[in-house]
Amino acid sequence: MAERIVIDPITRIEGHLRIEAEVDASNTITKSYSSGTMVRGIEVILRGRDPRDAWAYAQRACGVCTTVHSFASIRSVEDALKIQIPRAANLIRNLMIAQQYVHDHVMHFYHLHALDWVDVVAALKADPAETSRIQQSISAWPNSSPGYFADVQRKVKGIVDSGQLSIFANAYWGHPAYKLPAEINLLAVAHYLEALDAQRTFTKIHTIFGGKNPHPNFVVGGVPMPIDLNSDTALNAERLSIIKDSIDRMLTFVDQVYLPDLLAIAPYYLEYAGVGEGLGNFLTWGELPDTDNSDVSKYVVPRAVITGRDLGSIQEPDPRDFARMQEYVAHSWYEYQKGDGQGLHPWEGETSFKYTGPKPPYEYLEVEQKYSWLKAPRWAEQPMEVGPLARVLAMYASGHQQTKELTDMVLKTLGAPLSAVFSTLGRTAARAIETKVFADHMQKTFNELVEAIKAGDTRTFNNERWEPATWPAHAEGFGFMEAPRGALGHWIVIDNGKITNYQMVVPTTWNGSPRDHLDQAGAYEASLVGTKLAKPEWPLEVLRTIHSFDPCMACAIHMVDAEGNDLGETGIGLSVCVS
Repeated sequence: MAERIVIDPITRIEGHLRIEAEVDASNTITKSYSSGTMVRGIEVILRGRDPRDAWAYAQRACGVCTTVHSFASIRSVEDALKIQIPRAANLIRNLMIAQQYVHDHVMHFYHLHALDWVDVVAALKADPAETSRIQQSISAWPNSSPGYFADVQRKVKGIVDSGQLSIFANAYWGHPAYKLPAEINLLAVAHYLEALDAQRTFTKIHTIFGGKNPHPNFVVGGVPMPIDLNSDTALNAERLSIIKDSIDRMLTFVDQVYLPDLLAIAPYYLEYAGVGEGLGNFLTWGELPDTDNSDVSKYVVPRAVITGRDLGSIQEPDPRDFARMQEYVAHSWYEYQKGDGQGLHPWEGETSFKYTGPKPPYEYLEVEQKYSWLKAPRWAEQPMEVGPLARVLAMYASGHQQTKELTDMVLKTLGAPLSAVFSTLGRTAARAIETKVFADHMQKTFNELVEAIKAGDTRTFNNERWEPATWPAHAEGFGFMEAPRGALGHWIVIDNGKITNYQMVVPTTWNGSPRDHLDQAGAYEASLVGTKLAKPEWPLEVLRTIHSFDPCMACAIHMVDAEGNDLGETGIGLSVCVS
């Protein structure tokens, strides 16, 4: 009989995720189950509200993904009400979106994922002079002297000797699956600490355009930041200079730290180029549009569906397709009026709770029944993977030149075939590849914004359809964003000026979904099958693959209180607390 291991909670993610896996006599995973164990309720709270305010509620689904939910929300309203934003506003939005990618991916690589591959304690055995030599051989990053790495080593030693590992606590140090030389461990730990400090610079674009970070300000119809070079409170020359400096620093960090570190670490874990694929199906809603959001052909990231690894046959998914875009709840703690075996398009979506699972503490999930607060979104009844790998594959297959060049360079450096991208390592590499693409695009977009300002194109808000008197009695809209974690969609229904239905299908709902009405596993569940564990009691290999998706559970689930009360009537405070 197979042994079942439980990891609850998965740490170094946003929110609460439980993974259970069945392991055979050879310590190989034969089945796995993903359960979102927390609940929210933004969709319930939004009913009856002014759609122009929806973004302020929707962004509080998560404390990490605030910007992405805001953009998806305002785009859903603009789509429903046929609002076209000005060109300068679109450039500013694209700058904020690209910055979100760079900030999020750097943070993920170093602070959420690196410690799956880097043994912090083993860095104490490193020769700082050799670490210096390695650093100088892979990039021109200035923090590269033997003395610098010796100082980092002393800091880490002080933490370890204290017996309180602080930010490095609760890890499997000494696990036999760690393979890096001590010197590369020290290199990565140094950059882990530097990346913490770098975040202050990375967030300045959001702070300027949105007034604060996290939870920047947004507005339906454009952006809340006016452009006036002679004003102290608008986008002026001083603020443009700060933005340029922030972009330059991001580019330098990506070029001289992030990408070189990926290529320094990956060769020691090439077996993960054959582990962790899962589905072979991928979906993107597209991102970084031209001013005309409806012209998908002008998006930098295509809107695409790829099935069965077939990069030669890309479909363009229609989010309005009721037959293909559906969510199922056969194994989710919800119930549909027409029965749990039926799928619903988000415009018809229901958020009705019925928790019938075990009460904590419990030993195992009831996986033959309902076992997760995540629904199971499907495209044409097929589970999909979303995220960096999906985007890179879509850009690669559609002929995006820089993506093809970077992908081919990484594969050549690692001596790996194109098929290696369908893996845990491929997912991790794709995140770095697109970070470089989006960082460069951010610089291009900034230059376009400067040229637009010089030409007098400074309008940042369209108020033509701002008043409800100009709206149709009934409207339906789709808002998208390729969040760092993957395809994010907000579907809104507006009747007589108020929201009557609102559904969010988020990246981690796609990737972390439970089984569906056809008993098909979601991306997390499928990706773990076949993984061999060196020490089942220390399931580091599971963390490596799950973290490669970068889970964000707060976005993925819904909300009901312990008594089943309608939280749509109780205010927003209950939704904020989950962030």
